[in-house]
Amino acid sequence: MNTFGHRFRFTTFGESHGKALGCIVDGVPAGIKIDEEFIQNEMNRRKPGQNKYATARKEGDVVEILSGVFEGFTTGTSISMIIFNENQKSSDYSNVKDLFRPGHADFTYFNKYGIRDYRGGGRSSARETAARVAAGAIAKLMLNELGIKVQSGICEINGINANNYDFSKVSESEIFALDFEVEQAQKDAILEAKNSHNSVGGIALINVKNVPIGLGEPLYFKLDSQIANAMMGINAVKAVEIGDGILSAKVKGYDNNDQIRKDGFKTNHSGGILGGISNGDDINVKVHFKATPSIFIQQETVDINNNEVDCQLKGRHDPCVAVRGSVVAESMMALVLADMVLLNMSSKMENVKKVYSK
Repeated sequence: MNTFGHRFRFTTFGESHGKALGCIVDGVPAGIKIDEEFIQNEMNRRKPGQNKYATARKEGDVVEILSGVFEGFTTGTSISMIIFNENQKSSDYSNVKDLFRPGHADFTYFNKYGIRDYRGGGRSSARETAARVAAGAIAKLMLNELGIKVQSGICEINGINANNYDFSKVSESEIFALDFEVEQAQKDAILEAKNSHNSVGGIALINVKNVPIGLGEPLYFKLDSQIANAMMGINAVKAVEIGDGILSAKVKGYDNNDQIRKDGFKTNHSGGILGGISNGDDINVKVHFKATPSIFIQQETVDINNNEVDCQLKGRHDPCVAVRGSVVAESMMALVLADMVLLNMSSKMENVKKVYSK
């Protein structure tokens, strides 16, 4: 399946070492002003090769809009976008052509399909997420017109936790750190792993402000279930927490409930979602990324003939995929919310009458 969403939906195509990646976004209302500079800035936040904390692979990730936009505004038809690959080094993968890299999708893809693109993982590569960020930029442009703000940052690297969350400083940090006080320690952890040919994991916090009440479609298209679906579909994500997450299972009901007064909720343990529907409070989601499986330490594996062999990787890889992954998670959140906004328009007859009454 290469398509995500119901009303506002997108389909991605392309491989890590193919000619290009891209996406087709359907269901976009006509009349949204398209800011191409904003879209490119979103791509630049995720693109590789920007500093020593990321892969050395350098890609411009320049987005070209092929359809769905006329004179700067969406036309209501499919928006197609393409991103050409510029810096593939397929030869880096020649030594793993017939074996399975530990921690990667090589083993499962080969056993499912009987064939795999070994050049960087092909379709299973995180390179595909560039197309998701392009689609997410369109969703953000729509949400911006409604005053809904989606933002993200890194709250933990290798067990080093942020004590304070300052989203206003994230853009100034090379690793999108939320807490300046622990940023250097987090950076050091990434470099230590990199220098020892290893990798580390991390946690991204996604926050949404100015969320209207009522987003979410019970019973089987709940807002929280779709958020979890979107996040778990990102490469290397192994867990998702909404609101207090696992802490909710460790406290009593009185401590977990968000009590209500006439001016709103006193707390936000729920992460802005009750019964699968947004309650108007901030949406808070933590996305847990495993340590990048591409490491340069010799490991044991088997080849396609089930012979036991040693695996020694080479190439260019992120020592901590959570950093750039946080931008992808932010984009997926925007895509879920754009879909839910459009679905919610038909929840009441009075909404329908506003459009069709004479």
